[in-house]
Amino acid sequence: MTDLPLSGLRVLDFAQFLAGPVAALRLADLGAEVIKIERPQGGDLCRSMVVNDQRLDGDSLVFHTFNRGKKSVTADLKRPEDLADVRRLIETADVMIHNFRPGVMERIGLGYDAVKALNPRLVYGAVSGYGAEGPWKDKPGQDLLVQALSGIAWLNGNDGDGPVPTGFAMLDVATAGQLVQGILACLVRRGVSGRGGLVEVDLMSAAIDMTFEQFTCFLNDDSGQPRRHAQGNANPYQPAPYGVYRTADGHMALAMAPLARLAELLACPEIAAFGQAQAFARLNEIKSVVAGVLATQPTKHWLDILEPAGLWCAPVLDWPAFAATPGFAALDPVQVIRTEGGADAKTTRCPIRIDGRMLRNPVAAPALGADTDAVFGSLVAAARA
Repeated sequence: MTDLPLSGLRVLDFAQFLAGPVAALRLADLGAEVIKIERPQGGDLCRSMVVNDQRLDGDSLVFHTFNRGKKSVTADLKRPEDLADVRRLIETADVMIHNFRPGVMERIGLGYDAVKALNPRLVYGAVSGYGAEGPWKDKPGQDLLVQALSGIAWLNGNDGDGPVPTGFAMLDVATAGQLVQGILACLVRRGVSGRGGLVEVDLMSAAIDMTFEQFTCFLNDDSGQPRRHAQGNANPYQPAPYGVYRTADGHMALAMAPLARLAELLACPEIAAFGQAQAFARLNEIKSVVAGVLATQPTKHWLDILEPAGLWCAPVLDWPAFAATPGFAALDPVQVIRTEGGADAKTTRCPIRIDGRMLRNPVAAPALGADTDAVFGSLVAAARA
């Protein structure tokens, strides 16, 4: 689509796995031409990262989900000839993204200072696990490991449980979003000053930023590590009844609610007897009483009482149930991608709307090196013109 906000911009994606490629994917969704620079032998390691044996035309289905709509150019950055071609390509680019460990691109000759000399208008995005300095800079920047180090795993689950990480790569996706924000900010500045810039993000900073509400409480509270609730824990700093509860036929979430009003609606005076001032100090006792009441009836019974009264609550759905809801249908979040070989797979669409339009791209990820001749050939043609 030529009328999308980033149409006409060229992005070079040197990244592998998730955070960097997802950032480049979002730029592609917004109209940029994204050229993935890959090793000739095997390409992005994620091409072979198969989950549940799901493949699409030989490549990992996961690989296609965050590399759809891109081009692929192969180049061995250790070969002077290939590196020279890549340097010429950098001169034509607007954005460059990589997630090599700190120091690797500098050794190759593609660190920010070297690239800035080639193309002062280029916005250079670098993703790392723990930043470019410090004792952890060479640790592997992997989502689960950063969740473990950052304390996030001790916020999930109930008191008495071991550490519980999230069931998805939360920090990779958050870091990708932060990289896109920084890149777009530098592109706006470039439109004013003509100057590119360096955008650096890391998974650990994303972890701290994502937990800023709870971490701020920790920094200003002498009690140390927050205690998770004995049951229904959802946020260790939220008072009762905030949490997830079992019902007679499933589970439901209950957010902030005045105890007196909740006691009235649940026909349980014992809840009101605690008093609102005790909502945090005696939260485990209160939540135990709430849990006992909610367990006596099906989820719909309680929703029919609480929702009309304005209390914030919701059923806890699994994916089959969620995908069958009218809310899911109204969002229309699924699209089909197709490879050049004709293989189809369902995936999610871009979550951003532009000018009221949903953004979809039905083109799957490229075959390794599919665009090498065309992209490098265009540089030769441009040089001769």
